[in-house]
This record gives sequence, structure tokens and C-alpha cells, in this order.
Amino acid sequence: MKLPLENHGQSFVKLSNNEIEGTSERIINFPATFSAGLRAIARPLLLVAATLIISACAVGPIEREPLEPDLDTMLGQMIMVGFRGLEVKGDHPIVREIDGGRVGGVILFDYDEALKSPVRNISSPDQVHKLVASLKVHGALPLIVAVDQEGGRVARLKRKQGFPPMPSARVLGARDDSLYTERVADVTAKMLFDLGINLNLAPVVDLDRNPENPVIGRADRSFSSNAAVVVRQARSFIKAHRERGVRCVLKHFPGHGSSSGDTHNGAVDVTSLWSTEELAPYGALIESGDAEAVMTAHIFNARLDNSFPATLSKQTITGILRERLGFNGVVISDDLQMRAIRDHYGLDEAVEKAIGAGVDILLFGNNSVYEDYIASRVHEIMKKLVGEGKITRQRITESYRRIMKLKDSLRKVESAELLRRFRSGGESPCSAPVA
Repeated sequence: MKLPLENHGQSFVKLSNNEIEGTSERIINFPATFSAGLRAIARPLLLVAATLIISACAVGPIEREPLEPDLDTMLGQMIMVGFRGLEVKGDHPIVREIDGGRVGGVILFDYDEALKSPVRNISSPDQVHKLVASLKVHGALPLIVAVDQEGGRVARLKRKQGFPPMPSARVLGARDDSLYTERVADVTAKMLFDLGINLNLAPVVDLDRNPENPVIGRADRSFSSNAAVVVRQARSFIKAHRERGVRCVLKHFPGHGSSSGDTHNGAVDVTSLWSTEELAPYGALIESGDAEAVMTAHIFNARLDNSFPATLSKQTITGILRERLGFNGVVISDDLQMRAIRDHYGLDEAVEKAIGAGVDILLFGNNSVYEDYIASRVHEIMKKLVGEGKITRQRITESYRRIMKLKDSLRKVESAELLRRFRSGGESPCSAPVA
């Protein structure tokens, strides 16, 4: 069945990007390397040295990329998991998983759903900074550290814990001031960078098609029901993060705004509610180069695929997102432990279908249900699927290359942000963690 998506890339309004130098107070004050007097004398020499050091870090060692990357390594990079703990040591399960090459990214939460406990990964800026730094020293490859910091109700880093608040998407969209959105997003982006978090699972680009939607509309997570407003606001949000060395993830493809249910709690069918207009923000942001990663939704839409929800649908992820909209970046699943998936598919089938659909990173929040070594179990399933020929090595290689391209860009923008700060009189290049 062909979906009528004519002119998906031609009908979007061209929206200009406004330049602004965002300002915000520091969230974490790292120790200065020199006294004021010595810094004035040493700065010229240090600037040259720092430029060379940071540039070298961004580029990395000159070496040939292996023609056949190790399968275990490639599989590990495709797994992102949540974990328990305000701090981690060498014997912690997540450390073992990272060191074992079975995890390529982690996600932080402020609340443990399974335990109904406010103790999870976040208690204060200093604690989070130390936690992230202790995670990043492990593993052979750079680690993605992700968080949902949309603003409003969906903010894992909360004001009561010492983090700056950000207005909800609904508030920003109602104001529809791109410069204002960029300013407030800059505060969030700078905070994330200072903490060492390099991936924000935001912004939401779902259209507010159903104000009673329990997970989008009623939660104030959508900028607007108007696609042009959503694109303008998302672009400003992304720009602020990109300039601070943090990457963003558009969500929830192919559009969750029209739903009347929550995929956290079970299957959600949007067949009679969804419209092709919900693809418009994705098409516009992909076309302008502002989409580097996209998160899938677990919604079922028989008009797109009459067998599987979007996350597990090749017709939706490969057919529409990649082939029709031309997206070549990283596709991240929504949490595969949500009941929309967990109640209807076994872990083996969910993993097989998600990868077959075109998903690059399999996300296991490990929060609604918990398993210390979920990454190892998923890794074993993936390896078995490749061995049985149900997933090709070429398909794994494609995801691995996209993920490593994203990680390489993270290293470069982080290094550029550190150098920019140093040149402007800020902290030394070694005063914040770089993946």
C-alpha cells in the first residue's frame, strides 16, 4: 500500500535561522586553572596549545577504519539502557556492560518506576556531573549519555534538585518567538554540556492534534497544532543545543499528537486519527539538515502498516522515514519495555523486528521493569539473529556506521565548545568531560 505523500519536501515554509549569542549563568563552576594574573600572561601560549590539543582530540588518531568491524562491538553500539544508581563503581552492572562492549549509550532518569522511588540517577548538579564523568571513562568507544529534557513537565533534571527550569513546548509555541526559544534552550543546552550529557531526547515535534491526548496534548509537550510553528520552534531549540555541543532527537515518528492513548500503558491505534500532515515537521527539518536523530513511536497505524506498530514497521521506518523523507541519520526506538511492545511481543521478536524495520539504537529504559543485565541479554539475542541469518551483518554494519558518525560529530562539537569557552576567557579545555 502506497501512502500519498506528494510534495512532502516542497510544501514546507522556508524559515530563516536567527543568530543569537545566548547567555546564561553557569550551573557548575569548574575550578580555574590559573590565577587572574598568571592567566593574562599565559593565555596566548595556552590558546595555541589548547587549539592543537582540542583539534587533535576532535579528529582522533589517524588510523585505518577496519574493513570488517568486530560484530560484538557493532552490536553493543546499538544498545542504550537505563540503570540504577546515583554513583557507579567498577563492579556496578552498567560499568561491566560498558566495559564488556555491550552498551553504546545510557539514559538517565530521576524516578524509578519499578520501585516507585525518587532515587534513581539524579539528585544534584554536582552528583550528576560526577556520575556522568565516571561512566565516560569506561568502554573502548565514546559513550552516549541521554536524557529527556524537553521542558515543562518532562524534565528529568528538575528545579527542586538545583537545575534551571525551562518552559513547556506549549508555552514556547504559544509565544512563537524564535529568539526567545533559542535563549531559554541555550540555558538547558549549556547545563547539559556542563554535566557531560551529550544527547537530549527532545524536541517533541508531534502536532497537537488532540488536546486530550494524555501523553502529548494534556502534558503540554507539543509546540502547536500548526506545523510551521512546530518547525520554527524545533529549529531554534536544536540550534541552541548544537551550538553548545549537544545533539537533539526529534520525536515521536511518524507522529503521536493525534493519539488518544499512551503507549507506556498499552497498544495505541491511531489509524482513524492520524493524518499525513503529522509528517510535515520531520520532512522540513530533514530537508534543512536539522534532524540528526529521530525517535520512533510505538503507535499502530493500519494506513501505514496493517501488521506492526511504527517502531517494528519496515514500511514506516525504512519506507517512509528513510526512503521517502530522505533521512540518513540515527533512528532510536522509544523504550522497548513500554507495554505497547512488551505486552504483545517477546523480546526476541521485538529486537528482530525493530532492527529489520531500520532502527539503529534499541532503547531499554529499564525503568518500568528492571533487569541488571538487560544489555547482555539483548546483545545475545542480536548475535543469535545474525548467526541464524534473520538479520544480516550488512544491516548491523549500516547502523554501526550511522551511530559512529553521530558519535564522531559529538566529539567534534564538544571539543569546539570547550575551545570557544577557553578563547572567550572561560574554563580551561580540561575542565569538562569530553566523550
